[in-house]
Amino acid sequence: MAAPVRPASTLTRPPTADLVLLGVAVLFISSSGPIIAAIAAPAMAIAFWRCLLGSVLTSPWVLLRRRRELLSLSRREVRLIVLAGVLLGAHFATWIPSLRFTTVASSTALVATQPVWAALIARWRGAYIPRSAWIGIAVALVGVLVLTGIDLSVDPRHLIGDVLALIGAMLAAAYVTVGEEARRSVSTATFTTGLYASAAVLLLVISVIGGQALVGFSLRDWVLIGLLTLGAQLLGHTLINKVLSTTSATVVSLAILFEMPGATVIAAIALGQFPPWGILPAVGLMFIGIVLVIRSGSKTVPSETSPL
Repeated sequence: MAAPVRPASTLTRPPTADLVLLGVAVLFISSSGPIIAAIAAPAMAIAFWRCLLGSVLTSPWVLLRRRRELLSLSRREVRLIVLAGVLLGAHFATWIPSLRFTTVASSTALVATQPVWAALIARWRGAYIPRSAWIGIAVALVGVLVLTGIDLSVDPRHLIGDVLALIGAMLAAAYVTVGEEARRSVSTATFTTGLYASAAVLLLVISVIGGQALVGFSLRDWVLIGLLTLGAQLLGHTLINKVLSTTSATVVSLAILFEMPGATVIAAIALGQFPPWGILPAVGLMFIGIVLVIRSGSKTVPSETSPL
């Protein structure tokens, strides 16, 4: 089944109802980093259960309403779904551990550079990238250098988290690039279920090889993992996908950037994790740069809103 046609990338004001839904979605997505930082379970276990539960919770709908599509998937479509899932799993396998080494503010800001790497991947594939996007890429990367330099001066261990978050952003860019290709002919529900299942398989293999425990956690950790899955994993992205039918991907992508300050505020209130004031100019540069990339409006540059 072909994917629904989405509105063009414009900055026209979305319907009021969409603005409300976007606000709720960003709130749930912003809670992801702080919740992960509060969970004592191993990072790989968090990533595995997040993806496995996401697949389990979405599969009944697919089996009941999309069974014909599921059975008629071509080999190419299956390969694209699995590849996107492997890249998503690798994204979680790098970004989630980053929160063990650096602050929620730094990790969230660095992983938000995904549109920058998506633009570079698109250029590598032959797409035209406007001058404004190149300026945005340069500004964002300067912000990355400033932020990592400040983090290194505060605590050398933060640099490990920064590098992991950056790799996570690159992997996210790769997964949405592949996912956008799959979504040309596969419905959101079918794609999402296969995506999460494939990611869970990869994370299971990594956990087993690395000797990471996947059970035996406290009730508090299980509750937080459940909240993470229902909130950021399902409800947040579900609302984003809903508004994409009536609101441009450009507006939605810009809205998602508010995850950066949102996650920082939540981490400060809930965890007492206050980032150094010195990173604010760096985050500001990254924010401006990413906005320029997104506003370039090229449909050849996929965003994290594309496949989910």
